[in-house]
Amino acid sequence: MGVDGFPRSKDQDKIISQNVQSLFKTPTGQEVLKYLKSVTIEAVSGSNISDAELRHLEGQRYLVALIVKRINHAMRLKNE
Repeated sequence: MGVDGFPRSKDQDKIISQNVQSLFKTPTGQEVLKYLKSVTIEAVSGSNISDAELRHLEGQRYLVALIVKRINHAMRLKNE
């Protein structure tokens, strides 16, 4: 089972994580990830947010968290 919960081989999962880390370890990639976090994970919505808007935001947060999870996975693999 992959880091994202989808079935794939360990080797395929490793390659995906390493590719994501490679993309986001550059200065530009780090700035993009910082921006994505600021508009998703770090964003606070008021009580007036609709159910649909909240679901949309949670989907965005999930994707950004998955990117971070992939980066952390690649770092752990590197340290093994």
